[in-house]
Order: sequence, then structure tokens, then C-alpha cells
Amino acid sequence: MSQSPSSGASAPLHRLLSQAADAVQGVREGRSLTDLLTRVPADLRPGTQALAFTALRRLGGAEAARKQLAPKAPPPRVDALLLTALALLWPDPEPAYADHTLVDQAVHAAKLRAPASAAFINAVLRRFLRERDTLVAAAERSPEGAFNHPAWWIEKLRLDWPAQWQAILAANNRPPPMTLRVHAQRTTAADYVQRLAALGMGARLLGAPTPQAVVLDKPAPVSALPGFAEGWVSVQDAAAQLAAPLVIGAGLKPGARVLDACAAPGGKTAHLLELQPDLQLTALDADAQRLTRVQDTLNRLGQHATLKAVDARQSATWWDGAPFDAILLDAPCSASGIVRRHPDVRWLRRPDDIAALARIQAELLDALWPLLAPGGRLVYATCSVFRAEGQAQLDAFLQRQPGAKSHAVPGFTGHLLPVAENASQGNAGPPLDGFFYALITKP
Repeated sequence: MSQSPSSGASAPLHRLLSQAADAVQGVREGRSLTDLLTRVPADLRPGTQALAFTALRRLGGAEAARKQLAPKAPPPRVDALLLTALALLWPDPEPAYADHTLVDQAVHAAKLRAPASAAFINAVLRRFLRERDTLVAAAERSPEGAFNHPAWWIEKLRLDWPAQWQAILAANNRPPPMTLRVHAQRTTAADYVQRLAALGMGARLLGAPTPQAVVLDKPAPVSALPGFAEGWVSVQDAAAQLAAPLVIGAGLKPGARVLDACAAPGGKTAHLLELQPDLQLTALDADAQRLTRVQDTLNRLGQHATLKAVDARQSATWWDGAPFDAILLDAPCSASGIVRRHPDVRWLRRPDDIAALARIQAELLDALWPLLAPGGRLVYATCSVFRAEGQAQLDAFLQRQPGAKSHAVPGFTGHLLPVAENASQGNAGPPLDGFFYALITKP
């Protein structure tokens, strides 16, 4: 969930800056921001997340500027604080903090985390403010500085999407809207918007093809959402809400056997049961710890599925031999389509990761295809905008399985790209995350 930069503002800014710098340092060392944030004290977590998100969305520019200001990189702990402060001092029409406040608090943080660096941090940041326009212009002459993504990522997008690559990169650097999925068995999206309005929370309907989707005007804690604890609503991007209706189609037979092959964290699993509660649903995930999140989601919504912590590719270890009427394969991928929600992803991935993930996706498709009943439907999904994990993966599978048939469903299948909304919708961010969906049937 996105947070406003002022979240956690009751905590001293120097403490938030230090925590955010630790998170930036961890990401640069290859650790997930989600995991890093779990180690932050609860009272500092919202504010730390907000600052870290901003820093990671501007990290390419901040690194380019730091190289101009201090060509010899300082120690990692100092460099991370400096980069975080530079990112927050980057030109912004609505800055979260005054320049002098940020510099003062960054120096305060430096005195506590690396006392000998305080004068250096102060000098660098003050020079940046004096020469900001020149330094920013120079930083943005490099691809990383201009687009705040690794050069290889930028080039891959340019090759895959020659007409849209810059719009995708720009969308990635904007905070996403907070989108909800209203439980179809409990109420309608329109009624839920009225419930929100009664509490002074603005929201809008997205409508078809995601009739249960509601977008909040401003992100809010789930504890503030009416009926959240009772299972009336869940947090789920609109693009992710396309999976369940694509699996169910015009309707599966009562008691149909359905497999959710890579289920964590459970949003799509729950959505399937909301649309058709009588499904015999089996949900798998290779990570037992992540599978507990699926169970937590099902418990909150009062739903049941058979959960198994297994590698879906090893069907001999978990499959009972009865074919499935439908299979959802939301495969492990680069997460290149959800960078606006997970701004660390771009800095964690390496160029050879894409080919390695594509091999796993192909193995999953080949392993699960024999488990699908004749006449059944398999939905292949990735939260990626790279063609190697989407259309190219589908094309290769259809070559290996000449009996398989792919179906185009307007508004659902193909590559969904996270591009900007029109100006009338302000800064709410793009309406969808980047996804790829394919509907494949077995004769």
C-alpha cells in the first residue's frame, strides 16, 4: 500500500531518514524492501516506507548526482543516507518537507549513525541545493538518471514496447492508487462507495471489466475500511482482479475442481471463491511461510480451500490423479509490471533473471498442462510487462502443445501496460498494474 510522505510524521524526521537509509542500503545489497520494512519499529514503519519509496523511485537520479558531488563513494552506511536525502531534495512541485528541514535532519541522522560523516553530509547537501538545477540536468543526461531504472531494464522495455516504453517508465515512478475488491457475495461496489462516502472517504468505481473494483481517492489503513475485518472488501489492484473471472468464464459446473498453482498471497484464490463459492479449490505455493498468508486471507473471508506447500512442477508428489476443470497459473516472474507498488524490484533484478524466470514459467506450463481435463481452461498470468514472460512465453508453449488453443478475450488477455491516466484524473496514478494474461483451452 502506498503511503503519503507525511505518514508517521509524529516521529522525528531524523529517525525516519535513518530507517529509510537502512532500507535503501539493504535494497542496494540485494534484499527485498518488504522484508526490510518488517524490521522497522511499528511506529516508524509507515513514515519509513513513504521515504524509502520516494528514495527508490528517484535512486537513479540521486546516484548520478552523488557521483558529481562526491566521485569517490563514501562508506555504504553514509552513502545510503546521502542518496536518501538527495532523492528527497529532488525537484518536486509539492515537497513533503522544506529543504532546510531535510538538510538539518539528515545531518542530525548522520551524527547518530556515523558521526564523522556529519560535516561531509552537510557540505554535499548544501552544495546540491545551491547548484540543484545544473546538477539535476546533468544527472538526467544518463538513462538511469532520467528514468530512474537500470540501463538494461530501460533498453529491454524500449525493444519490447518501442511506442510505450517512456510512458511505462514514467508510470512506474508515480505512486499507485489504492484499489479495493468488494466481495461479490456481500454487497455491490456502488453500495460500498456509499459506505465510504458516509465516513468521509472519497472513492470511485472502475466498472467493467472489473465490476467489483473501487479506487480510493487517498490510500487508507485497512483498519479504516468499513467491513474489512468481516471480509466485505480486500485490497487488490484492478489488473489482478481480471484473473478469477477469466478462469471461471461463463461459469464452471457446480463443484468444479480448480487449481491455483502459485497462490500466495491469496488474493486471486479468494476472488475465485467469491465468484463461485462451491468450487473444489486446491491452492499451492512452494513457500510454506507465504502459504500462511493465503490461509489468513481465507479465514478473514470465511472461505475454504485445500492448501499445499509444494512445487507445482513436481505433480507426482501432490496430485491425486483427478484432472482439474480449470487451472490458474499466476507464475513467478520479474514483477516488472508492479514496480510502482514495489519500487525496489527494478534495483533487485539482474539482466539474466528474465531468462531464468522464463524457464521456470515454461516448466510450470508443461507440468500443469497434463493435469487439465479435456475441455478445461488454463489461465496463464504474470505481473510482467516483458514479452519474454508474456506473449513470447505463450507462443512457445503453443508450439510445444499443438492441441492447445489460445483465446483472445478483449479487456482481459494479452499485455496490460501501466500507462498514465488522463489529466482529468489528477495524480491518482495509472488505473492498472502491468500484467499478461492468456486463456488456453484443451480440446
